[in-house]
This record gives sequence, structure tokens and C-alpha cells, in this order.
Amino acid sequence: MEQQFGDVVPPRFSRPEGSSSGDGVDPVRGHADRSFDVERSGVTLADVGGMADVKKRLEVSFLGPLRNPKLRTLFGKSLRGGLLLYGPPGCGKTFLARAVAGEMGASFISLSITDVLNMWIGSSERNLHDLFESARGHAPCVLFLDEIDALGHKRSQLQSSMRTVVNQLLTELDGVDGGNDGVFVLAATNAPWDVDAALRRPGRLDRTVLVLPPDGPARAAILEYHLRDRPVAGIDLDAVAAATDHYSGADLAHLCETAAEYAMRDSIATGEVRMISQADMLAAAREVRPSTDSWFATARNVAMFANESGEYDDLAAYLKKRKIR
Repeated sequence: MEQQFGDVVPPRFSRPEGSSSGDGVDPVRGHADRSFDVERSGVTLADVGGMADVKKRLEVSFLGPLRNPKLRTLFGKSLRGGLLLYGPPGCGKTFLARAVAGEMGASFISLSITDVLNMWIGSSERNLHDLFESARGHAPCVLFLDEIDALGHKRSQLQSSMRTVVNQLLTELDGVDGGNDGVFVLAATNAPWDVDAALRRPGRLDRTVLVLPPDGPARAAILEYHLRDRPVAGIDLDAVAAATDHYSGADLAHLCETAAEYAMRDSIATGEVRMISQADMLAAAREVRPSTDSWFATARNVAMFANESGEYDDLAAYLKKRKIR
């Protein structure tokens, strides 16, 4: 943008040279003419703002054993693994999974429910098997199961046709039809309480990490990222970050879009380019409300009344710390 509008838009942010705007994608053929995108992620955990506790957990669960094969052998730590990321929508669970793949230098396959479900009997189960086979053939590989609550919903609440899909997923996670060494399964959900209990047993998605809304420094970094190619002037990122507590990353992106609309509207009306100002950002913060509030309202009930096994202790601690009632 600076090259196109250099006469009216001064430089705002400096970017490192050689940065890439996209990831390489390698299409891989699967069974029955299915093809899957096996990517090479260009981001690492250093690109993830905040989330210190999440990064620490990932280091212990996945990255540490991978980097230290002798210690892994000594302690009998397999390269198999399953981790469930949960939290409010729009808080970076998918980006975090890509960063793990980039940190490991591993292949990355993202799976959604639309990649699996098919109207023909047996096709959905075969699609699941094909995806896991692709991951095994490209080990080390991070296989990311998005919206796992839709694909692995509680079988007691499903029709018989969907129960067989969940059963197939359990079989693949166990590696019954093929070894899963080198296949790191990361799953994400906004509703972990809807995930079938069998998926969270040892050897499957047996570790859980809460991914929360970004903290202050992370919000400032996210705001800067979304303003990097827009004409801005005099914006105090820390002040805007302080005014956007509980905002998700998606909320902050929408806030920047809204502030840009204010400045563009005035530019169209006057015929002169007006920069996005601090007033625009704060006005947008008043208009765009955090989308995480409704999620925390539901999560609070789960943490208080359905936490017998202690699996939501980290969520309960956060709610208590932030005094969310």
C-alpha cells in the first residue's frame, strides 16, 4: 500500500525483510481420489503474542520430547500425543496449532467436519482413515482437528450413523490400523463439555489446555498487526489495548475494521485522505463489544456445577481471578 499511496500515506510500521505472506501447500492424494492439503507452516510460537502458560504446556507435551530424542527414550516418552485446545471463539487456537507445526518443522494438516462427513454409508469413516493415513505418511505431522465437538460429539446424544464416525475417530487416535508415532494430534473446541468422554481418555486427547483472550501486551501486538497496512496516525496502542479487556483476537480485528470505516467515510465525504486516529479506535471500541462474554457465561456454569473431575480447574481459577460472575 505504501508503494501505491506513498504521496498521501507516510510509513507507519517497519517490517522485517524477507517476510512471507503465505504458507506453502502440498496437495497429497488420498484413498478413492481424495486429496488433502499438507502444509508447511511459516509461523512459530515466537509469532504468537502472550499465552505464556499455553506455550509452556506445549513445550512439555510436544516440543521438548521432540528436540531431545535421548531423553525421550530414557523416560519412555512416545512421539504420539493428543492435546485439546479449548476456550472462547476467536482467540487463536487454529493459529496456535499452525505455530506448533512451524516450531517443529512438521507438516500440517487441518481437518474440519466438512472434510469428513458424507451422505453415503461408510464414506465418512473412510475419509477419516484417509486423513490419518496422510498424516502418518508425512510424519512428523501436526493433524489439527477443528471443532472437535461437532465431529466427536457425545455419542449418547447422536444418531447411530454419527456414532460410527466417532468410533472411527477413536480407532484412528489409538493407531489400531497404523502406528501414530510422529503424528501429533491437536484438537480445538469452544465447547469441551460436548466432546465424547472416550476421546479424552489416556492415549487420545488426554491433555487439555485453556486458550484465553489475549492479555494487554498481546492485544497491543494484535492491534498493530491489523493496522500495519492501513493509514494511521497518533495511535496509542497501549491505551487501546487497555480499553479492550476480554476482547478476542477476532474482536480486535473487527475493531480495526470499524475504525478504518470511520476514517474512510470522512475521506470520501471530504475528498481528502484522513488517517485513522486514536479517536476512531476508541469510538470503535465503544461500538464493538467483546464476543467472549456469552462464552464465559456458559463456561462459568460448567466450571461451577460440572467440574467433578477437576478438568476445568484452570477455567475456574481464571474466572475467580477475573471475578467473572
